[in-house]
Amino acid sequence: MSSALTDLFPHPIVQAPMAGGVSVPQLAAAVSEAGGLGFLAAGYKTADGMYQEIKQLRGLTGRPFGVNLFLPQPEYAEPAAVEVYAHQLAGEATWYATELGDPDSGRDDGYDAKLAVLLDNPVPVVSFHFGVPSREALDALRRAGTLTLVTATTPEEALAVERAGADAVIVQGIEAGGHQGTHRDIQENDGSGIGLLSLVGQVREAVGLPIVATGGLMRGSQIAAVLAAGASAGQLGTAFLATPESGAHAVHKQALTDPLFVRTELTRAFSGRPARGLVNRFLREHGPYAPAAYPQVHHMTSPLRKAAAKAGDAQGMALWAGQGHRMARDLPAGQLVEVLIAELDAARASLSRGETR
Repeated sequence: MSSALTDLFPHPIVQAPMAGGVSVPQLAAAVSEAGGLGFLAAGYKTADGMYQEIKQLRGLTGRPFGVNLFLPQPEYAEPAAVEVYAHQLAGEATWYATELGDPDSGRDDGYDAKLAVLLDNPVPVVSFHFGVPSREALDALRRAGTLTLVTATTPEEALAVERAGADAVIVQGIEAGGHQGTHRDIQENDGSGIGLLSLVGQVREAVGLPIVATGGLMRGSQIAAVLAAGASAGQLGTAFLATPESGAHAVHKQALTDPLFVRTELTRAFSGRPARGLVNRFLREHGPYAPAAYPQVHHMTSPLRKAAAKAGDAQGMALWAGQGHRMARDLPAGQLVEVLIAELDAARASLSRGETR
């Protein structure tokens, strides 16, 4: 099955699906055309919006690509905590001259409708975040000719992915930018994630599935490291966020290497789920008080984030980024794939000669 996945793309590079308008068809097409595996992010889109992007991507490339889905979320335990957080954010709404969003805008992200579209109009690869889909869904996709990947952040989650019948597991280290793909959102576990290399080793010994490793990868030498540890490919998000084809806001791209933003943190401030971003004013002021309530907090802060982006205010935006963000390169996505492959080949050659640096 490892070859079934990697035979789809000649280079072991997967472009991470980044929701919120970053992973646009132009980015996915550029990566796939360069020999990697480009991905569309269906999160926060309607089923029709997802379908229109798939059609657009198919018009840009005939190469394989993937689509990522968010799993429906369970009922949160403390709705009163969301109300308290809304009161705390009232000053932000006043500052940005907007209203807070409706926290009860929906928990399932249109999952069933999107799955139906992908069964009627199959794509080469579908990945899942925030949980494990049912065996029935995975089997239906397999019958449609689609390979399935599911994110895991622990060996135990990887075992659940294997039991459900997925074709491969995306092993996400704590270094990753954006949302951690934990299967259950337990606030007591915040900050207890495992580093990527250690996690790949543990998952490799726990399951027999092919591994796509993700979290902080920015250079070909790092991809070589996860391949040596047992992964079949590396998945990169922040590295592609800075490319011209990325749909990220210009302020977000610039912030990746701006000396003003020196570190990242996992925070619930913007969405109610742990996600790694550049530390800015909003994260510092509200992160300690944000409840474990996804996607309620996401819906509530959405107008604030949009208003901050419209104003070009990096201090109020969700600047998702992995720990390697300072290594971001402003290169076209296809050229970045070529550079990464050259670095990967050089690292492999160095290892084969027994060289160290």
